[in-house]
Amino acid sequence: MYGVVTRNEEELAWSEFDRSFYEVKDVTGRAAEPVPEGISMVSCFGDNAAADANPELVPVSEDGEPATRERRYFDWAYVCPTRDDYREGLLEIVEDAADVTPDVRLDDVGFPRPEYCHCDRCERRFAESEFDDWFAWRADVITEFVREAREHVPGDLYLTLYPDPYPGHVYERAGLDIDALEEYVDEFVVPIYDMAYTTTYWLEIIASGFADALDTPFSVELYAVDVEIDNLIDAAEVASEYGESVLFGYDASNARATLRRMNADGREGEEFGT
Repeated sequence: MYGVVTRNEEELAWSEFDRSFYEVKDVTGRAAEPVPEGISMVSCFGDNAAADANPELVPVSEDGEPATRERRYFDWAYVCPTRDDYREGLLEIVEDAADVTPDVRLDDVGFPRPEYCHCDRCERRFAESEFDDWFAWRADVITEFVREAREHVPGDLYLTLYPDPYPGHVYERAGLDIDALEEYVDEFVVPIYDMAYTTTYWLEIIASGFADALDTPFSVELYAVDVEIDNLIDAAEVASEYGESVLFGYDASNARATLRRMNADGREGEEFGT
């Protein structure tokens, strides 16, 4: 099964795709109305616009470093997951999306990195909590958010995972307790992005790692923008061995051309009787 992840509504109905994810809120803060043709995808705690508008929303490290694009290796700004007002807004977006299509995908869920967040609110809530372990408290914050989102989603709930299957890594990095989240998530999505896919052995290593780590089904999302079709075919064939589906991100035209080539190659050598 093959699908697409897109910001363009007209691409959702292309017949080559078995499933389509449509960004109704992305990391820039851009919002779009949900549409019935695609599964709504919501960037949760990645939000440049919110961070720019209100710096108090931004997580800070113990050294006072804000989780913004100015930090090294940060591609977007984050919002602290303990901000109740922001979380309520996210849940409203999820509920509105689920009113249009019953399935919803949560993207960018979690804390930015292991060193976040040490804002006054996080420090206070941890001190007042039942937890002695900082990472366990963070994981509980995220699991509770996903549980709340689950209550608003009558269909399947999808959740994006950082592409690191090594035991304990996403727990420490983002506060994602996979075992706890599996109670609420119907399918995970693992973006395994590359600009070229000239080799695929590493893709297989990551995908097979998630196959071992997860009891819940997962799909693999590939980056399709300007990738050579032959290379994208190779990557898709590897990913399809492990994922429930293979999703192509952000270049539906290239994805469609790839699937057409795969279908044509599959028909080569067939013999038809007279």
